[in-house]
Amino acid sequence: MRFAGTVQEVAVGPLVVAASDAALDLPAFDLGVVFSEWGLVPMSVIVTVWGIGLYALGVVAMRRRGDRWPVGRSIAWGVGMAAFYFATSSGLAAYDTVLLSAHMVQHMVLSMVVPLSLALGAPVTLALRTLPGTPRKWLLVLLHSRLAKVLGFPPLAFALYVLSPWALYFTGWYDASLDSTYVHEMMHVHLVAVGALFFWPIVGVDPLPGRVAHPFRVLLTVMTLPFHAFLGVTIMGQSTLLGGDHYPSLHDGPMGSWLPDPFDDQNLAGGILWGAGDLVGVVFFVVLFIQWVKSSMKEAEREDRRLDRLERQQRLAATGDPTPPRRASE
Repeated sequence: MRFAGTVQEVAVGPLVVAASDAALDLPAFDLGVVFSEWGLVPMSVIVTVWGIGLYALGVVAMRRRGDRWPVGRSIAWGVGMAAFYFATSSGLAAYDTVLLSAHMVQHMVLSMVVPLSLALGAPVTLALRTLPGTPRKWLLVLLHSRLAKVLGFPPLAFALYVLSPWALYFTGWYDASLDSTYVHEMMHVHLVAVGALFFWPIVGVDPLPGRVAHPFRVLLTVMTLPFHAFLGVTIMGQSTLLGGDHYPSLHDGPMGSWLPDPFDDQNLAGGILWGAGDLVGVVFFVVLFIQWVKSSMKEAEREDRRLDRLERQQRLAATGDPTPPRRASE
């Protein structure tokens, strides 16, 4: 069985369907149940199917007209959508209101892995190259709108990305997500959206507002690492439980025989936030560094071509012969 917010659900085969009066009873958490306790979550199914389907249509349209779309971008988009579905529909989601540590893994996947992968997929560039006239004009208007410029402003995106987890865990928001399925699902959307606002202009190749030079991108990346670590340490040092009485109350049910002590689980959750944040941050930094190197190489090639053109123009003006002089070895 599976529990999500205030809705209790019963497993039927490999899937999970809602049952309003079902008793909350899940097997002991381990790696096996992460891949066996799948849930039928409408929002996750709709977003994943439409996300992959529309992207695939764009890639097919590119190939039909003879244009090439990088395979790496398609793989990155597929990884991002798969990670989103996994985080919101697998056994990880089944236990996200049972174990704070499971929720924290889900949090990191939704706020870092999913946005980073989707940004590398460059869906906006794909849309601009495949959409027909009117929809393409609408997209361009949106990209150049005041709203896009405000949301893409790097300091604002950085502040939202850094402060949102603090607001989630140290206000009534997290408690509300445990009591309401709607708030719970909106929390997932929020984590992905804020992560996208931060990651997309930094590592993405799409022509979005807020793109800054690579040194500033590296600086923003480095600045996020201490905040994840500090939040993780703060959660580990809390003398009160996140979620109030929610987790202790589960010990009175059929899962009480295997559930860990809530404080121990909270310490584990804080450690996951700390360690996973640094790990994904390092991966993010490596991706950004590789992009910086490639950008520098392309810039060097453009500068070489510009100097070659300038040299040809000067030679033509001086001798009337546009061809470069032949080397002695030739």
